[in-house]
Amino acid sequence: MAYDLSLSTRYLSDVLKHEAGKTTMELIHIFLISEAKNHLRLKEKTVSEIAYELGFENSSYLQDYSKKLTGMKPTEFRNLLMN
Repeated sequence: MAYDLSLSTRYLSDVLKHEAGKTTMELIHIFLISEAKNHLRLKEKTVSEIAYELGFENSSYLQDYSKKLTGMKPTEFRNLLMN
């Protein structure tokens, strides 16, 4: 992304941290969890399929990041939607 904007990665990271108050990786994880939630709402795919599509090494990583950022695992989020 920095390359596409003709910026150094360091400068882009500094700007994101200053403006958003979060590191680049934190923002990427927030985006990925948001995308996972969108997929979970559709109820067409398993958590493992969603994790794979979003580039997670396995579903455990998705579950860990989801729990850390939202306080619930993807399956808990999906169950909440169903009730």
